[in-house]
Formats: sequence, C-alpha cells, structure tokens
Amino acid sequence: MATLLERIGTGLRAAREYNTLDFFPVRNSLESYRRDNFSGDLRAGLNVALLAFPQGMAYALIAGLPIEYGVYGSAVAAMVAPLFAKSPLITLGPTNATSVMMLSAFASLGIVGAEMLGMVPLLIFLVGFFILLGAYFKVANLVQYISRSVITGYITAAALLIISNQIPKALGLELEGKGATFYESILLTSRFIGTVEWSTVIVSLLTGALFFVLNRHYKTLPNVAISLVGISMLTEWLVQPAYIAISGQEAQLLFLSGINAADWSFQSPDFSLSSIQTLASPALAIALLCLLEGISIGKSLAARTGARLDANQAMFSIGMANLGCAFFSGMPASGSLTRSSLSANSGGRTVLASFISGVIVFIGAFALGPLTAYIPQSTLAVLVVAIGLSLINKHAIRVITATTKSDAIVFSLTLATGLIMPLDAAIYIGVGASIILFLKKVAQPEMVEYTFRDDGQLAQMGTSERRSIPEVSIVHVEGELFFGAADLFRDQMRRICEEPNLRIVVLKMRNAHHMDATGVMALDELLSYINEKGRYLILSEVKADMLRVLKKSGLVEKIEARNIFTDEPSNPTLSTAQALKRAKEHLGDSEANVSIYVDPVRDKEKKRT
Repeated sequence: MATLLERIGTGLRAAREYNTLDFFPVRNSLESYRRDNFSGDLRAGLNVALLAFPQGMAYALIAGLPIEYGVYGSAVAAMVAPLFAKSPLITLGPTNATSVMMLSAFASLGIVGAEMLGMVPLLIFLVGFFILLGAYFKVANLVQYISRSVITGYITAAALLIISNQIPKALGLELEGKGATFYESILLTSRFIGTVEWSTVIVSLLTGALFFVLNRHYKTLPNVAISLVGISMLTEWLVQPAYIAISGQEAQLLFLSGINAADWSFQSPDFSLSSIQTLASPALAIALLCLLEGISIGKSLAARTGARLDANQAMFSIGMANLGCAFFSGMPASGSLTRSSLSANSGGRTVLASFISGVIVFIGAFALGPLTAYIPQSTLAVLVVAIGLSLINKHAIRVITATTKSDAIVFSLTLATGLIMPLDAAIYIGVGASIILFLKKVAQPEMVEYTFRDDGQLAQMGTSERRSIPEVSIVHVEGELFFGAADLFRDQMRRICEEPNLRIVVLKMRNAHHMDATGVMALDELLSYINEKGRYLILSEVKADMLRVLKKSGLVEKIEARNIFTDEPSNPTLSTAQALKRAKEHLGDSEANVSIYVDPVRDKEKKRT
C-alpha cells in the first residue's frame, strides 16, 4: 500500500512539474539532445523550409501585405518558438486563418497602405501579449469549450474570403480598392469583370493545371514551390514570346516585387493609446484563433504519436513567437497543420527541427529573395485559391449540419456572419450563439408525476386524478442547477406545491449538479414559498459538494440539518429511505401515498441503456 501511494505521489509531482510554465526550456532540450536525432531534424527542417517559403509569400498576399512579411514571419516564428517550447509537435508560422483575419480586421477599420504597415507590428505585439497573458493564467484548455461548429463555420467563411480576394488577381482585374468581406469582394469583382486581362488568365490556367497534376500524382513533393518556379520559367521563356507573336503586343502581366532582405531590420511598434484601443479587439480575436489552431494541432499530433503536450507551454511559445514577429516585420504566428505534419512525417524529433527550418528560410530570404520578382502575381493568386479550396471541409460540414439542429444553427450563423461582416465578429457571434444554445439545452427541466397504483406498480398519474389524502412527493432533480436552470426549476416546483393535498416534498439531489449562488437563492425562495403554503421540504441523496455549498450559504440552518440526508454510494436507496422515515415522523399517524417526479426524456434514455 505504501509503495502504491509513493507511486501515485511521484506521478502527481511529475504531472505538476510537466504543467509548470518554463520560461526557457531550450536549455533542457539541448542538454538531453542526442546525435542520432540530428539527421531526422535536419531532413524535417529542410522539407518544412521548402514549404514555408512559398507559403509565407502566399499568406502575406492573403493578408494584403508585401510578400516579404510572410517570409520573415516564417523564419522568425520558426526560430523563436523552439526556444520556449518543450515539444516539437507544433511548427509555427503564418497561416491561412490568421492571415485572412488580419486582412478582414484592417479592411473593416478602413486602414490601408502605409498606415496599415505602420500598425502591423502593434497588432502582432498585442496578439502575442494576449496569448502570453493566457499562458500565465493557464487557460489553454479552454479551447475545448469552443465547438467545432464555430471553427468549421469560421474556416469556411475565411476560405471563401480568401478565394474571392484572389480571383481578381488571377483574372488581372483592375479593381478600385479591396473588399473587407466576401460579400463586398464579390460585388467589387462583378463591377470590374469587364477589365479581364487575357494574358493573366492564360498564366493562371497554366498554374492551375500544373498544380492540379502535381497534387494528384506527386503529393509528397513541395508542389507550391515547384509550381512557382515552373510557371515563372514558362512565363519568361514561352508565354511572353508566344503572346507577342500572336497578338503583336507585350503581355500585361504583373509580377511580385523582389525581396531585398538587406533592408530587414528591427522595428518597434507604435504604442500609442489610440492605436491600442483601435487594434485591441481584432488582436484578441486573432490571439484566440492562434490558440485554437496551435493547441488543436498539437493535441491531434500528440494523440497520433502518443506524445504529451503541455498546452500552456505551447501557448507560451506561440506568444513569444508573435512578439518576435512584431519586432522583425513578421505576421501573426500560429500552428500550421501542414508544416507540423510534414515535420513529424519527415523525421523531426526535437524542437531543433523547427529552428533549422527557420534558419533555412532566413538564408533563403537573402539568397532567393530577388528572384521572386520573376513570379507572376496571378500564379501566386491561383495557388492561394487552391489553398483556400482545401480549407473547405465538406465532410465536417455535412456532419455538423446533419447531427443536431443547434450545431447546424451555430455553423450557419457563424458562416453567414463571416460572409457579410468582419471575421472577428464571426468568431465572437459564433461562440456566443453556441454558449446560448447550450445553456438553453441544459436549462429546461421537465418533470412528470408518477404514482403507485393499488397493485403496487409505478405508473404515470393521469391529469384527472386528484389526491384525496396527504401525500409525500419524491422529486427527482436531474441536471444542472446553475443560473440558467435555477429559476425554471423553482417555478416548476412552485406549481407542484400548489396541489392542495400535498404535504411533504422530498428532493432527490444525487443527479443535480453545479449548484451556484443563483441556484441556492432559487432553492431559498422555494423554501419560503413551501413554508407559506404549509408544506415541508426534505432533501435526500445530497452529495458532498452540494452540502458544502448549502452550508456556506447558510441554507442548511433554514432547511434544518435533520431534514438533509447525504448520499450513500454504497447503499443508493438508504438516503431516500431515511428521508421517507423523516417524512412519516412529520406526518404523525397520517397515511402517506408516495408519488415520484421524473424527467421523461432522461427516463427513456435510461430504459434504453
């Protein structure tokens, strides 16, 4: 027995130590590093870098930023995060969701151009600050309270916004401004559809065809990078000359700006009060999104590999990565599913794999940056559209819309809000709707009266039946007694107590959970009402946590300790038997006919099981 207790104690201490925030865990990672891990980390770092470089440019394009922001953000996040992470499960960098949220936030605020670039560092700093604050207070596990219906609705809306914003670039349209929402983008595109540039369309079609073939037959290759390089060479050597030969004029193609990494330098955010007030709300939404993405990806990979994930430590590393991006021209950093999965599948074993990928992207910014000037804008736009299409999960949408009505409502509301309003509003409204529907679902107590017949069988009492003698009613209280359900429970019990022949009510509390102050006050009001009506209240099967709440609130004295019977797990019927005995003592010689109130829905479910 002592040995078992020692093992349990050791396990609990280890769990506490594992979940304690470490402000610089890379020291332990380096001290325990083994040489045989290096080959896998190097291979994973190289593969992730080949994906991260072109993805970074694509995500910057989604966010409406110069492409170097995506490249710098990929490098900085991948190098900073491993210094503060215990696990190699999450590879950080810019992502689809955070990029389109950033675009939506600035567009809804009407901030564009140089003003937007000047406020980007502060936005990312606030994102990092909110995430670090959450890590300090250990709120990482709160992501489980945000339903998949909200996330799927948001991601679908974000995907459609991504696609609608890139279609004009793929068609070569000359737009006046950029839509802040999917609805605005579609309206803007339809107005200028007559300005299609056909040379741009040709390059876009070639890009789509090449990427489709590569993705179908060679999924393991870095197809985004191959498509960028291949189409750039094809445009320079074939499309441009052929277009001139056929049309007699030069193709009006637009190309990306080259990256001059020599200009990459430290920059400090503008910490003005007005700017902080303007960006606080979108920064909080992006921080929540970073947390949802990062922790969800980490938990998914941890379940697949059998590893452990310290969610708060991972949250801390995400926050520090965002602070790094804020000071070095980056973008909001979150966990990337594609890069995290690629790192694990490529043999990455430690946090060094992420650091290596960041170093390679950093070197690539200097070595390959100028060559990005040969990439057609339409090529990158088509690849971004392909990324957007991949985000629309038809299976998840089908499951969510078909499973329950409340899930379908939450998904539809989040999606609709995301299509016509800024995406941060969609997150808030979706979460609010899911909470409201959940509270409504758990806050609807329904009871039906049962009674014993002459033959001793328990049966539902008909509406026309009347009590002719004093009765004891046993009420099964099942469900939540928190603020959302307390008043409904009180009002229903008041109606029960209005029966003229009712003398004693026994509340069975074993299946009543989470009584809060509102629940206590509702029970107190019910007790006062029962006393006014000349009724008597007895509690049975009261569990320890509820008894503690009743004692702290002072309700035990009002009900009287002799009328409260605690739950006995070893003998489930003992508590109610004692309550019935107490009821008979109160009635004296009166005959007691016992009725039982139950929730019919739960009763049916129990009979099925």
